[in-house]
Amino acid sequence: MTEEKKKKPDVLSRRKFIRNTGYTVGGLAVGGVLGSILSLGTAKKNKVETAQNFNQALMYFTPEQYRIVEAATERIYPKDDHGPGAKELGVAFFIDHQLAGDWGFNSREYMQAPFFKGEKVQGFQGRLKRRDIFDIAIRELNNHSQAVYKKDFIDLKGDEKDAILKDFEEDKVNITTISPSGFFNMLRSSTLEGVYSDPLYGGNKNMDGWKMRNYPGSKMAYASVIEKDFKKIKPQSLQNHMGK
Repeated sequence: MTEEKKKKPDVLSRRKFIRNTGYTVGGLAVGGVLGSILSLGTAKKNKVETAQNFNQALMYFTPEQYRIVEAATERIYPKDDHGPGAKELGVAFFIDHQLAGDWGFNSREYMQAPFFKGEKVQGFQGRLKRRDIFDIAIRELNNHSQAVYKKDFIDLKGDEKDAILKDFEEDKVNITTISPSGFFNMLRSSTLEGVYSDPLYGGNKNMDGWKMRNYPGSKMAYASVIEKDFKKIKPQSLQNHMGK
């Protein structure tokens, strides 16, 4: 018997082991990836898997940071009779994705020394990147909440959260590394951007932000309707145009 033939039973037994392990684990790692490949059609054909929205996944924040930002943005843009708030619209995901990209790295901005305190009209002038500012501010937001109410920010009542955010807005929090009001303004701007941005970027879930404003979204052209009577147009995302 050749050396190659001697190896075949061992290879097959390993494959069988991996496949069976996938069933045992229940699809966490082996069952989810390798198990689906190696099972070779043994899964039940009538089982329908629900597709996940991978755009609603963290790219930068820790889960704790995400929850704090989600709670803060909901107070800035709360749910009311007109429609959903920042939480339902996925604004915290939008901010998370922006911090994970060029915006978070200030990659298109001049970031070299010397650094001087800028005028209010100039915005932030310093070495810290936006992701660094958010890291510090989120931690200090929770610290200030503990100092005032003896509770984490996410555990506060609505008016208590507002008071903490107001202290940041009015620079009543003693932070030496960043400007509290500068962070608040950045958070507020990012919240509004997340509400009305294209859903491709993580916020404005289901285009509900646009629907509240009757905004048609990312239309490629209006040639077919420009000369017709005004009518309400169903919004479209950039995702609708992919592959066309």
